[in-house]
Amino acid sequence: MLVLGSTQRVALVNQHQVASRHIDAVRRRGGGGAVLLTVGDHLWIDAWVPRADPLWTADVSEAAARIGGWWRAALARLGVEDLAVHEGRADPGTYGELVCFAGKGPGELFHQGRKVMGLSQWRSREGTLFSTCAYTRWEPGPLLSLIRMGDAVRAELVRDLLPVAIGLTDIEPIGLVDLATLKDVLLASFPGWGSDDTSLTP
Repeated sequence: MLVLGSTQRVALVNQHQVASRHIDAVRRRGGGGAVLLTVGDHLWIDAWVPRADPLWTADVSEAAARIGGWWRAALARLGVEDLAVHEGRADPGTYGELVCFAGKGPGELFHQGRKVMGLSQWRSREGTLFSTCAYTRWEPGPLLSLIRMGDAVRAELVRDLLPVAIGLTDIEPIGLVDLATLKDVLLASFPGWGSDDTSLTP
């Protein structure tokens, strides 16, 4: 599945590649760049925080940082160190508006400067929906093959994006932990932040 950010245009998508590979192209409610999801290559968790919940805050960056802190704490329980949550304003850099994992957004998690977890949020009167995603392996090539661009530009972009992110299986010692275990650790730790009514959807 190719997931576009809320402001990305459908014209970015190489429709021939999407159709020939039987990939659905959808749009998420939150902003940011595109992500490609295939079976077994990622952990995606949505967190819905109602406005009445103690976790809810009007500060967009602070709210995202709390979600990033939740991920950081869960990974720390699995022995992962050198994790940092990006705080403050978004820094999309050169390619962040095209590819999610190329930029830095509030609440996103980094390991030694490389993005581990991407985050977007969508707000309504009722609350805030946070969408979070981490890859098992970071490989920008398959994603970029679905975006309309020249072959030379794509090859250069793949080289530029390889060092900006890192997959969970490339981080020690979490590389030995399966996604189901990480999901369980995340889901078990989230309610401790506040209201038991906070819902999570893996």
